[in-house]
Amino acid sequence: MARLFHVPLSPYCRKVRLSLAEKKIEVELVEERYWEQDPDFLRRNPAGKVPVLRLDGQVMAESAAICEYIEETRPEPPLMPKKPEARYEVRRLVGWFDDKFHHEVTSRLLYERVNKKVTGEGYPDSKNVKAGAKAIKYHLDYMAWLLDHRRWLAGDQMTLADFAAAAHLSALDYISDVDWNRSQAVKDWYAKIKSRPAFRSILADQVPGFRPPPHYADLDF
Repeated sequence: MARLFHVPLSPYCRKVRLSLAEKKIEVELVEERYWEQDPDFLRRNPAGKVPVLRLDGQVMAESAAICEYIEETRPEPPLMPKKPEARYEVRRLVGWFDDKFHHEVTSRLLYERVNKKVTGEGYPDSKNVKAGAKAIKYHLDYMAWLLDHRRWLAGDQMTLADFAAAAHLSALDYISDVDWNRSQAVKDWYAKIKSRPAFRSILADQVPGFRPPPHYADLDF
């Protein structure tokens, strides 16, 4: 069985978990306190961060590389289109959420509210929280614009771009930091992806000291 060293609310770990679940790859989840810099974990990934996946006799790090490996070795059901220009668009949007969205939103809301407490780094920086709360509105509006032109974020089929976005938004939804009333299109998109069997373990996550809102696991939110 595959083994994933992860943190429940990490969007990068969630993206890998969604890919594995969609491909019906059974995986053992091992919570890793990566900030403690355990020597055994550093041997698995000298970068000292999650996710780390043990699969096919290999130990792999970096969520983008892991997801591409999963796609190449388990192509069904596909999470990447066949045409190069469509694959580019998926990669562009994965990069958007894992880089720009992460920097402007996730790191300023989730990391300030949750990670600092879990890792003992102190209290949230109110300036960062306010900046993240402002920035997420722009990103939700951009998603709404994409969905006005497409069935899914990158095109007419669900792809890894949808999983990357859902990974970040689901982690933020756990701490009630997503205004689902801002865009009906985005809410409908999330309802579709949230209802997939691959999402079940994500909705079952529990983080000690942080209770999710009642709507978090509600498919009809």
